[in-house]
Amino acid sequence: MYEKYMIVPEKAKKNEKGFEIGVRLPYYRGVSLSMVEEIEVSLDGETLPQNAVNITVNDKTYNLEQRENETNDRWEMGDIATLSIETPDDLPEGEHTIGLKINLRIGYMPFPSIRVDEKKLIFH
Repeated sequence: MYEKYMIVPEKAKKNEKGFEIGVRLPYYRGVSLSMVEEIEVSLDGETLPQNAVNITVNDKTYNLEQRENETNDRWEMGDIATLSIETPDDLPEGEHTIGLKINLRIGYMPFPSIRVDEKKLIFH
């Protein structure tokens, strides 16, 4: 339902280590960051390592290990988080296909809550 709104195209940009994208939570309630089980980003069909992805929520940046243990900071519905993704090579300017998969751990759901989005974004 919320999948098509996950990637925020107007927040896409190159940075010195790779690129950044804006991301909305694909869930109707906020969650603590420790409940974000997986954030998988692909660039032009190639999945990037999870340890290359940092998330910034509420002006605080977390790597994979920090996010897994963060129970106090929350990502609320409607808030746009920033994913900073390190790439092994310099990202060429222009259009790229970005894939995003987020797996949330929701206590009352007996199965994983996996949401996927993919968009063509232009990076400058």
